[in-house]
Amino acid sequence: MAALLTLEVSTACPRRGSLLTPKVNLLTTEEILTLARLFVKEGIDKIRLTGGEPLIRPDVVDIVAQLQRLEGLRTIGVTTNGINLARLLPQLQKAGLSAINISLDTLVPAKFEFIVRRKGFHKVMEGIHKAIELGYNPVKVNCVVMRGLNEDELLDFAALTKGLPLDVRFIEYMPFDGNKWNFKKMVSYKEMLDTIRQQWPELEKLPEEESSTAKAFKIPGFQGQISFITSMSEHFCGTCNRLRITADGNLKVCLFGNSEVSLRDHLRAGASEQELLRIIGAAVGRKKRQHAGMFSISQMKNRPMILIELFLMFHNSPPANPSISSWDLLNVQGLRPKMSFSSQMVTLWKGYRVPQTPPLAQQRLGSGCFQRHYTSHADTDANSKCLSPGSWAPAAPSGPQLTSEQLTHVDSEGRAAMVDVGRKPDTERVAVASAVVLLGPVAFKLVQQNQLKKGDALVVAQLAGIQAAKVTSQLIPLCHHVALSHVQVQLELDSTRHAVRIQASCRARGPTGVEMEALTSAAVASLTLYDMCKAVSRDIVLEEIKLISKTGGQRGDFHRA
Repeated sequence: MAALLTLEVSTACPRRGSLLTPKVNLLTTEEILTLARLFVKEGIDKIRLTGGEPLIRPDVVDIVAQLQRLEGLRTIGVTTNGINLARLLPQLQKAGLSAINISLDTLVPAKFEFIVRRKGFHKVMEGIHKAIELGYNPVKVNCVVMRGLNEDELLDFAALTKGLPLDVRFIEYMPFDGNKWNFKKMVSYKEMLDTIRQQWPELEKLPEEESSTAKAFKIPGFQGQISFITSMSEHFCGTCNRLRITADGNLKVCLFGNSEVSLRDHLRAGASEQELLRIIGAAVGRKKRQHAGMFSISQMKNRPMILIELFLMFHNSPPANPSISSWDLLNVQGLRPKMSFSSQMVTLWKGYRVPQTPPLAQQRLGSGCFQRHYTSHADTDANSKCLSPGSWAPAAPSGPQLTSEQLTHVDSEGRAAMVDVGRKPDTERVAVASAVVLLGPVAFKLVQQNQLKKGDALVVAQLAGIQAAKVTSQLIPLCHHVALSHVQVQLELDSTRHAVRIQASCRARGPTGVEMEALTSAAVASLTLYDMCKAVSRDIVLEEIKLISKTGGQRGDFHRA
């Protein structure tokens, strides 16, 4: 399987001179490498480093060297502004760098300084020639064309390919936060092509690779070629098979979409490889057949380009199938792997339903309505039963039902006091709690179809529940801090009640129980759903927040009857 993963290793923007995202929110080096290892293990054989500007990162050469050690990785590339390229390229090539993209929007030094807000044009050109000198072929040059700024340089850029092995890629101006996109500034692919054909009428169209984003042309007798990326005027959504991860670890299935799922939070919550793969597969299943169009996109809240982090491309997957319903979340386009491909990833990318409980799924019910589920845990065990029909029936009691006749959090004089657990033995503790959120028909339908303006309410609530469990001792004054070994949050849509049912389970080994962590998780997840939906309806009811079961304490196990 030929596949490309683009990793942003820096968010520093040379045009602004500072980080746009707090460092603590960004993926760490180890998290970047963990994701790289995961995707390479699943068959990805190309990785590209980008930013921000990746070459200002002090350990970029070492990162390339570590990536080069990944078995099965054939190509490591970089997308750069080129200013530091000539200085670093010999080291990078020795470490394993095999492909180069250079961003350059003008060939006029004064205009370069205006666009980039710094000097450095000659350093970029030096970097291009150094890349050619060291044998890189082609060297890709990315040029975003904007009316009134650089559309008069199209012929000059194309002329570069006469004596140099370049692939000059003309990119239609795209709307992102901060770039003040205006339709009048956009130069379409057809207009650019006509301009170049007037100068070189013998321009030849080159065959397109499957799932390619670029339309490639060559002027006979020239060493290099030119390409057009037509994101706005002729979208390629039908053959697009790319995923992106932002600098802070959010998964995007479309560059023009504003729906994101955090992989960083799942990584930091201890998610297994199988859980991460299921989350990725679910996101791919929700990818729309085409983006909203240039005018709608320009009104959407979307990130600046420099905040895009990971870019996953499956070159050999088939075009999107218009017959696939957007509800069939895990009926994802199949990859046709050219190499060994794990059964986990095959399950995600082929047109099958995942046989185990999926992290995010929509299933057709016999009644004709739809049901979406979300779970933070991928294994099918006793704790995942809430995703099954009828699984919310009360559990039968088991074990001794020992309770105290006195409150344990007050002293002999009735003052609040924290229980001393220092002499209690460490045991395995597990607790499960639940909650129900009655949304009403309007909010329920929007959540079911994932049409809320704030984003995916189920995903946000699930992450909020996980986070709440981890900080319970900061919210409940007399709770001990517990080092949780596992948190699981599951959400199920109940179409008969227009409700979301939540189940949270926590596990830890220690001297005190984790029922407060489970209850806090369920409660905060339900509050988050309210917050996500309150703009649509305030007639939302939170109810049935309760402990379902608790095991591992001195007072015996508890299972709600």
